[in-house]
Amino acid sequence: MSDDHDQPPAARGDRLPRATPFDPGAFLAEDASAAAKPSHVRPKLPSGAPTSAAAPARTASTPPATSRSPIEQRLGDRDFKQIFSKGLADARQNLLTVALFSIVVNTLVLAIPIYLFQMSDRVLTSRSLDTLTMLTLIVVVAVAAHVVLDMLRRFILVRVAVDVESRLGAPVLAAAAKAAQTGGGREFQILADLQQIRSFLTGPVILTILDAPTAPIYLLAVFLIHPHLGYIVSTAALLLFGVAYVNQRVTAGPFSKASAYSTRANMQAEAMSRNAQVMNAMGMIPEGVLLWGRETAESLKAQVKAQDRNNIMTAISKFFRLGTQVAMLGWGAWLSLEGSLTGGMVVASSVVAGRALAPLEGTIEGWRSFIHARAAYARVQNLLQSSPLNLDRLRLPSPRGRLSVERVLFVPPPNKRVILNGVSFGLEPGESLAIVGASGSGKSTIAKMLVGSIMPTAGNVRLDLMDLRNWDPRQFGESVGYLPQDVQLFPGSIKANIARMREEANDIDIFEAAEIAGIHDMISHFAHGYETQIGMDGGPLSGGQKQRIGLARAFFGNPKLVVLDEPNSNLDVSGERALAVSFERAKARSITIVAVTQRPALLRSVDKIMMIRDGAVLALGPRDDILPLLSGQNGLEAAAPNPTPPAPAPAV
Repeated sequence: MSDDHDQPPAARGDRLPRATPFDPGAFLAEDASAAAKPSHVRPKLPSGAPTSAAAPARTASTPPATSRSPIEQRLGDRDFKQIFSKGLADARQNLLTVALFSIVVNTLVLAIPIYLFQMSDRVLTSRSLDTLTMLTLIVVVAVAAHVVLDMLRRFILVRVAVDVESRLGAPVLAAAAKAAQTGGGREFQILADLQQIRSFLTGPVILTILDAPTAPIYLLAVFLIHPHLGYIVSTAALLLFGVAYVNQRVTAGPFSKASAYSTRANMQAEAMSRNAQVMNAMGMIPEGVLLWGRETAESLKAQVKAQDRNNIMTAISKFFRLGTQVAMLGWGAWLSLEGSLTGGMVVASSVVAGRALAPLEGTIEGWRSFIHARAAYARVQNLLQSSPLNLDRLRLPSPRGRLSVERVLFVPPPNKRVILNGVSFGLEPGESLAIVGASGSGKSTIAKMLVGSIMPTAGNVRLDLMDLRNWDPRQFGESVGYLPQDVQLFPGSIKANIARMREEANDIDIFEAAEIAGIHDMISHFAHGYETQIGMDGGPLSGGQKQRIGLARAFFGNPKLVVLDEPNSNLDVSGERALAVSFERAKARSITIVAVTQRPALLRSVDKIMMIRDGAVLALGPRDDILPLLSGQNGLEAAAPNPTPPAPAPAV
C-alpha cells in the first residue's frame, strides 16, 4: 500500500483542495495537445485517469462555435452598453411604477383637507354624529391606503437601488480595470459612484422629485376652492421655480470644484496607503499629510461656498412658502368676510397650497444630492459606454506565439517626448528574447506594449500576424502571461494567486505552472503549502518569493506569449538558476518569451538579445553574436546613456 506522501501533490488532492471537482477527462478534452508534450513537462494525472480517448478531444486552435470562452463564462455578457441600457430601462420601468404610486399617494393626502372642510362646514353646523363617524371612517381608510402605498413605493425604490448596483457593479469594475491601464487608477473610484446612485435612490430627494408631478393636482384643487387663491399659489410656484434655477446656476461651479479637489485628496490618500512603508521609513508622513490636507482644504472650502449659497436659496424658498401660507390665510379670511368662502375652505386651501409647494422646496433643499447623483450617473454611463471591452471582436484561433513588432513609435501625451522610435523585431513560437539597456531607455515600455497595456502611437504589434488592437481583449489575456517590475499579489492563498484568482482552475494546471516556474519546492517548505495566505502587503513572502510566485502566475494556463519585466531583480543565485530552467521548460512548450533585464545571468538562457538606447534598437541578433558586444568595453559604453567622465585627480 503506497504512502500518500510519496505521491506528487497534483495526484494526492489533499494538498490542493479544489473549489470544483477535478475531471481528468474534461482536462484532457480541454487540452488534447498535452499528450504531445515531453514526459518531463507533462502533468501527472491521478492513477486510473482516462486517456485522451476517454473524451472527444478538440484542438486548441478550433474553439467550438457554440461554447463561450472561460473568461466569458466568468465575467458574463461582454456588451456593457447593453447591460447599462437594459438596467436603465428596468429601473425606469420600476420608477414609473413608483411615480404612479406617488400620484395615488398624493391624491389620498387630499382626504385630510377635505375632512377639515367637512368638519368645519357640515359637522360643526349640523352637529351630526353619524356624519362625523362616516367622514372619520372614510379618512382613516384613505390614510391607511396612503401609508401602505407609500411603504410599497419605498420598498420598490430600495430594490431598484440594489438591482442597479448588483447589475452594474461587475461591469463597472471590469471596465475600470481596463481603463486604469491609461487612466492612473482613478476609474476605480466610479465604484463609489454606484453607491452614490444607490443612496440617492433610497433617500428622500427622489421621493420629493417623484411627488413634483402631483403639484398640479393640488393647484387645481386650490383653483376649485377659489381662483384668487389659485393665483396666489401659482405666483408662489413661479417664484420657487426661479429660486431653483438660480440655485442650480450658483451652486454648480462650487460643487464641481469641490468634487475635483475631493478626488485628488482621495488619490493622495491612496498613494500614502500604497507607500506606507516608504513613508514611515523616511519620515515622509508629515509631507504626505500636508499634500492631502491642501486638497481636502480646497474641497471643503468649495463645499462651504456651495452649501452657503444653497442654504440662502433654501431660506428664500422657505420665506416664499411661509409667505404664501400667510397670504392664503389672510386673503381667504377677507373672502370669508365677503361671503365668498367658508372658514373650512380657508383652512383647507392653506393645507392644499402647502402640499403643492412642498415638492419644489424639497427639491431646492436636496439639490446637492441630486447634483452628485447626476454626476455619478454620467461617470458610470461614460465608463461603460466607452469601454473597449464593448467591442465584439471575432474570436480567433488560439495563438501559436509568433510575435512581430513593426516600426513602433510611442510618444505619450502631454509632454510629447519620444519614448520608442522605430523599434522592430520578431520572434517565432518558442523563441526567447532578452531586452537590455540602461534605465529610461524604453525597455519597460516595450514590455507593457507587448501585453496591450499601452498602444503604440504609430506602428504595429502583432501576435500571429494580427494586430493586438484586433484581438478580443479577453481571449488575448488568457493567451498571455505578464510579470511586471513591481509584482503585486492579491490577498488570498498562493494557490489562488498562481491560478489568477480563478475559482474553477484545476489543481493540475496550478501545479504545472509552479513546476515551470520552479517554485514547487519553495512552496512545499511553507507550513500550509499552496494554501499559505498572502496579506495585503504580500506578507509573509519576501520580494524574491513574490517575484517567483508572480512568475508562476505568468505561466499559468499554458500561455503562448510571456513577457517578463526584470524577472530576476529580486532573485538570489538559486532563484536565477530556477529562472533559467523555467526558460528551458517554456521553450519545450513552444512559449514565446520576452524578458527585460539588466543582469547578465539571464542572457545565457535566451535565443536572441536586443540592445536598446534612447528608445531605438542599438543591436539585435542571436545571443552568441550580441554577447561579445555586451562583454566588450565598446559595447558597454554604447549601451550606457552618456556616462559621466571621472573627476580629475587633485593636483599634487
